[in-house]
Amino acid sequence: MIQKLQTNLRKSKAVRWTVLLCLALPMFASYFFDDMFSMVSQIFNNPELLELGWDSEDYGFYGGAYSSLCVFGGLIICGMLLDKWGVRFTGTLFVTLMAVGSVIVTYSLSPAFQGSILADFVKDRLGFEKPSLATAYAGCALFGLGSEIAGVAVTKSIAKWFKGREMALAMGLQLALARLGTAIALLLAPMIISAKQGANIPLSESNNMSEIGLYLMIVGFITWFVFISFDKKSDRQTAAGLNGENDEDRFKFSDIGRILTNRHFIMISLLCVFFYCCVNSFKRFAAAILEPRFGEVAVSLFGVEFQTSSIMMILLPIFTIVFTPLFGSTMDRKGKASKWLMVGSVVVLLAHLIIAFAPPIQVFGFVGLSLLGVGYSLVPAAMWPAVTKIIPESKLGTAYSLIFWIQNIGLMLVPIIIGKILKTMESLTGVIFAELVFIALAGVAIVISFVLKKSSQAHPELKLDEPNIGS
Repeated sequence: MIQKLQTNLRKSKAVRWTVLLCLALPMFASYFFDDMFSMVSQIFNNPELLELGWDSEDYGFYGGAYSSLCVFGGLIICGMLLDKWGVRFTGTLFVTLMAVGSVIVTYSLSPAFQGSILADFVKDRLGFEKPSLATAYAGCALFGLGSEIAGVAVTKSIAKWFKGREMALAMGLQLALARLGTAIALLLAPMIISAKQGANIPLSESNNMSEIGLYLMIVGFITWFVFISFDKKSDRQTAAGLNGENDEDRFKFSDIGRILTNRHFIMISLLCVFFYCCVNSFKRFAAAILEPRFGEVAVSLFGVEFQTSSIMMILLPIFTIVFTPLFGSTMDRKGKASKWLMVGSVVVLLAHLIIAFAPPIQVFGFVGLSLLGVGYSLVPAAMWPAVTKIIPESKLGTAYSLIFWIQNIGLMLVPIIIGKILKTMESLTGVIFAELVFIALAGVAIVISFVLKKSSQAHPELKLDEPNIGS
């Protein structure tokens, strides 16, 4: 038995699931850090109460920083490096970059930054009125590029370790654990950062969440190296070369043209950007949208008073934690990915219609966020394994990076637009206009998913709707 484990590492369930855990923990830390202000985004509506001094537009600007380096070429270049140099070297480089970015953000939010040499330099020499915002933007940009490429490395590694096995379930579980990071961030933020009306919020409070995120990042950094040790041993056993690839399978620049002329790849990429923008960008402003629509009634939970909007928002990651692995397992066994992409997009549209136009009764807020969670589970569970059926494994790094690049164009622009709307319009009017943006995005996602479904039916040889197990 021991000999069998040693010579068939990827065939061992125990090893595969251990590898999955090691890959998921860095993304858990990434999601926590990225969503640490989502639950208390309404505090930026009153910048005079924040020692940090940011307003809603500043917060939207900071949120867009995550995607800035990704959009301006970094993600594509790094994705090519991932296929050329392999997940171990490139992934380590960008897990490190993710950690460095989080250090910069944490420092820029801290009391130590105020009045420091760096703060004075950013303000006096570089001309930024809010040096903490400019520095945090730079840190978030590095963090975002590192996180996105680390995510590509994680997804490609799961495809490698679970090919022909429980791939959708594994990807679903990885997403579920990552979104657990979001759930914990949403739960902790109101406990740590005072969000009460009229409360003054010192830097020491606004910085606490980023410090916790930094500690989690260190844990994820360690588990990444545990994965590397397993991956090296697996490649030695299968005699697949240093990075698990044959020389003829390595990245070539011509691969980009082949990928971009694959119309199914283009449809999945467009679906990705429109779908994720109407979920991830909503998360950043959830409290600022939900409170004007459904009220600010306080609820006691774990001895802490939460606004009902906070409890609503926690439903989103909780539903995805439960349903993403369930839907992934179903697609491993039953297939029909293109059908579920369309269903998930429709569910998200219904969620935003309820959030925007339902009567201002809190039960509708809970229904809307529950539906958003179901849709946010369905689409990723079907989307990411589908890419492995239309792109060769050795080119997945480039393919996923191109998808994430297109996605990040939206994730950079939409938070800026929503932040501007919420700042310049009266509270409830701004919320409705912001929701109209999300409704339009969801509508486009439905159209794209419908076209993809028809194309999948016309091209059964791609096996997009076939079960993942055994394919």
